[in-house]
Amino acid sequence: TEYGLVAEEYGGETLFVDVSARTLANIDNLLEAIALTADAALDLRANPKRSAEGVAIEAHLDRGRGPMATVLVQRGTLRIGDSVVAGDAFGRVRAMLDENGETVDEAGPSRPVQVLGFTSVPGAGDNFLVVPEDRVARQIAEQRQARERFAELARGRGRMTLEDVLERIQQGEVNQLNLILKGDVSGSVEALEDALLKIDVGAEDEVGLRVIGRGVGAITENDINLARASDAVVIGYNVRPEGKARELAEREKVDVRFYSVIYAAIDDVESALKGMLKPEFEEVQLGTAEIREIFRSSKAGNIAGCIVRSGTIVRNSKARLVRDGTVVAENLTVSSLRRFKDDATEVREGFE
Repeated sequence: TEYGLVAEEYGGETLFVDVSARTLANIDNLLEAIALTADAALDLRANPKRSAEGVAIEAHLDRGRGPMATVLVQRGTLRIGDSVVAGDAFGRVRAMLDENGETVDEAGPSRPVQVLGFTSVPGAGDNFLVVPEDRVARQIAEQRQARERFAELARGRGRMTLEDVLERIQQGEVNQLNLILKGDVSGSVEALEDALLKIDVGAEDEVGLRVIGRGVGAITENDINLARASDAVVIGYNVRPEGKARELAEREKVDVRFYSVIYAAIDDVESALKGMLKPEFEEVQLGTAEIREIFRSSKAGNIAGCIVRSGTIVRNSKARLVRDGTVVAENLTVSSLRRFKDDATEVREGFE
């Protein structure tokens, strides 16, 4: 009643159903009540014969299948072969999977499906629509991308690190911290952005926080270039830089931060804005290696046959496993190293 909801038993119009997910009590009554409310009270209808429209509720980059979006069809029917646009991503529906991972040929109103065939990863919450042909889809997506790019460039000015934010604020050089967010899935990026924008700096500090770029997947050279042009800090959540992006960031002195816990990122940004940031430790990369083959051992488990791509791999050092720019295992230890049959304390660049 505090929120204006009065049960039918007390003369109101709100339908109440007591359910339990554990004992499955009253689940049938709940489904019946939802159908009844949709049909009778709200008169919810959708036309299944028109071109499909709906919303992308989640999206990610799959290693084998490419960009995948979970979409909820709200109007019309989505079919394989349709040309679709979702935010600034476009493509043709190559396949659709239902909630059990089975392929389906079409999805009607209120049907959630995973769609394969996008050229890039749409954002969570982007509206999608079916257009007559691929050319129209590409034009709409390119216009949206251009608009977003111009807006990002217009918003950005200058470069900084989290450490010198307060100093530059006090000198009057800057009253805004620009951030670029990259994550492993759209939902994580959206949650991180939402949490960061809610940081309360206090009325006396006239400093703002603005997210000028966001995306899914590894940190790319484009992200570093945008950060360089707009003096932004790049925050990677469960993702790492692509090959040359790390070198570009080091060369251009762009501040790139990596996090696996959202609260750590929020604390760092909040501390920087309030002038309390004291770096406690710095992660120094010793080297990178690429796994070429996996050897199975009954005694040691899985052994990774690698070639060292840069730097030096040292025994007992910490490591993380990165696949397609996304961190899949954190805080690993290099427990043993071998060059062929000989034990080694370190292996340098170019060796296996």
